[in-house]
Amino acid sequence: MNQQPNKRGLLLVYTGDGKGKTTAALGLAVRATGRGKKVLMIQFIKSPDRTYGEKIMFDRMGIEILQKGIGFTWTKTPEEHRAALAVAWRFAKEKLLDDTYDLIILDEINNALAIDKFPIDDVLPLADVLETLKNRPAHMHVAITGRSAKQEIIELADLVTEMKPIKHYYDEGIPAVLGVEF
Repeated sequence: MNQQPNKRGLLLVYTGDGKGKTTAALGLAVRATGRGKKVLMIQFIKSPDRTYGEKIMFDRMGIEILQKGIGFTWTKTPEEHRAALAVAWRFAKEKLLDDTYDLIILDEINNALAIDKFPIDDVLPLADVLETLKNRPAHMHVAITGRSAKQEIIELADLVTEMKPIKHYYDEGIPAVLGVEF
């Protein structure tokens, strides 16, 4: 195995309006696990009350994945979403400041940070996210996914990939597909 003990952890951002942001992070998690790295994926929007293909497979593979959200913003009250985001961020921050993991994926945190239908800065403060990312253990890689990445996150990142839709079956009225979207 190619050991790189003196290399710093990278901040990778997958954003944009196209499909594939979470999928890219899932592939990264599989690759890192294959190399003996300890991986944690925290999903900020997806709810533990639903079943997701990645959760089923990661449980089989021994990759830690936790859904800390409660679903789309229009499915619950702002107060419920704010409470879930506060819990998700406290949990994520604790893990980001611990040196247990080699890779932490903050899935759809960009979506959460972009919520403008109700205030979130007191429960998921961008300044705290940025400070925590800067102060994480030196070896730790972090992947951040979701639409509408904040400019401050983009500037801090080592890699930013924007998923751009060219053609999507949603436009033909085909809804989310089992095994493709969830």
